[in-house]
Amino acid sequence: MAPADTVIAMRKICTRFGRHAVHTDLDLEVRRGEILAIAGGSGSGKSVLMREMILLQRPTSGSIHLFGHDTATLTMPQAHALRLRWGVMFQHGGLFSALNVRENIGLPLREHSRLDRALIDRIAEWKLSLTGLPPDAGLKQPGEFSGGMLKRASLARAIALDPELLFLDEPTSGLDPDSAAGVSELILRTHALYGLTIVIITHDLDLLWQSCDRVAVLGEGRVLASGSMEELSRHEHPIVRGYFEGPRQQRAAASATQVRRDKGAPWTTR
Repeated sequence: MAPADTVIAMRKICTRFGRHAVHTDLDLEVRRGEILAIAGGSGSGKSVLMREMILLQRPTSGSIHLFGHDTATLTMPQAHALRLRWGVMFQHGGLFSALNVRENIGLPLREHSRLDRALIDRIAEWKLSLTGLPPDAGLKQPGEFSGGMLKRASLARAIALDPELLFLDEPTSGLDPDSAAGVSELILRTHALYGLTIVIITHDLDLLWQSCDRVAVLGEGRVLASGSMEELSRHEHPIVRGYFEGPRQQRAAASATQVRRDKGAPWTTR
């Protein structure tokens, strides 16, 4: 039995595609209220793991408990009810090009509530404003947005139903440094505002250092190590250590140290 503060518990997860094993006896817990990042090299199974967490894919073997529920025994109504407790921001936004941005954000509310159209539009505009986009942004089409704006709009849709749990798939990928820093700060603000549990799939070192309470590093089919970036920087496994070698890694760590100093507060304080 997982502790009461565990939102997701994955035990002995094995995932195979034909003869190829992606995960082998993988264990991972996500704790209530934390920002957990899942990192690892290409092919380590980060996105596959997230798909298993959000019930889009079943592992070959092993168990997954979400909010205390064993996903192997869920009925369809139970699975539907669980899905309403989380939001997902997909790597490429996942917005529908035929709808304007406000309609995209309001879509979960139209599907899962009985609110009238005018109220849904007002809620969508409010969610959009929380991401820092201007009021008229909701009337534009997704194709008119820059990469950073698209990420923000996608986040607004992910929080449309006030979820307890938020999944962010590569939230800063493809962005310039300034836009990536803006998304990183937005994640922290959203976490502080809603008290969410957040799971991030990322390889962005700046995001790992500046926004995450804990990082789980995947490799060799399992979680090689988990802890704060400070703790992982002293880890002896060569794959884990590889995250902290070279000038780019050192710049990210130095930048995080400067951010903490500029804010004048312990990094663990939100």
